[in-house]
Amino acid sequence: NFSFCCHIFVFLALIISIAGRYLNIISGLLWSGSNADQMLSGVDFVWPALMIASSAFQAGASIIKEFIFTDAATRLKGRSLDIFVVNSLGSGFQALFVLFFLPFLTKVKGIPFGQLPSYLKSGAGCFLNFGANALGCDGAPLLPLLYIATNLAFNISVLNVVKISSAVVSSLTVMLSVPISIYILSLPLPYLQEATSLSPFFLFGCLILVSGLIMYNVP
Repeated sequence: NFSFCCHIFVFLALIISIAGRYLNIISGLLWSGSNADQMLSGVDFVWPALMIASSAFQAGASIIKEFIFTDAATRLKGRSLDIFVVNSLGSGFQALFVLFFLPFLTKVKGIPFGQLPSYLKSGAGCFLNFGANALGCDGAPLLPLLYIATNLAFNISVLNVVKISSAVVSSLTVMLSVPISIYILSLPLPYLQEATSLSPFFLFGCLILVSGLIMYNVP
């Protein structure tokens, strides 16, 4: 029937969007393997694979947030839940888990846990661009603050998408941000390395991703 066909169409659109995003990442990795001037050159395959696997956690977080907004509409008797409350709680728990996993992260990076305070002190000095050991901290503190502001705006925008639509639309929107970010980083921007070229497969993956997004949003 018509409803079943619509569900199949939506499912195909999701598959196409996901395939387009991962084709961006994988094609960039494979193309760069034999081209030193390409992005992702010399990057092991495990890191893009880890990024792909981590998408499941982002999708799960979007589902939980969608449930929170839906449940809040019932509990608050039609009143809207403030986005900044959800964003603040999410950011707080992120910081909590980072602190919780600090011993594990320091071991992975080869940093003795006893030397962690000195690393944090050096990081704070680099953030403020202060001290004699500020080498490699060009652009601080303006660039770190710009990143924080951009990240907050992005997170709030994604939360707003979850609130007014669904977790699926939010996840697809985040997928679209990946090739856009890769393209921006390939440009000759200040404080970055020289401009790099993108493979034709990257553009093909972008086309597939955008086609899936359009299919999903077709009435």
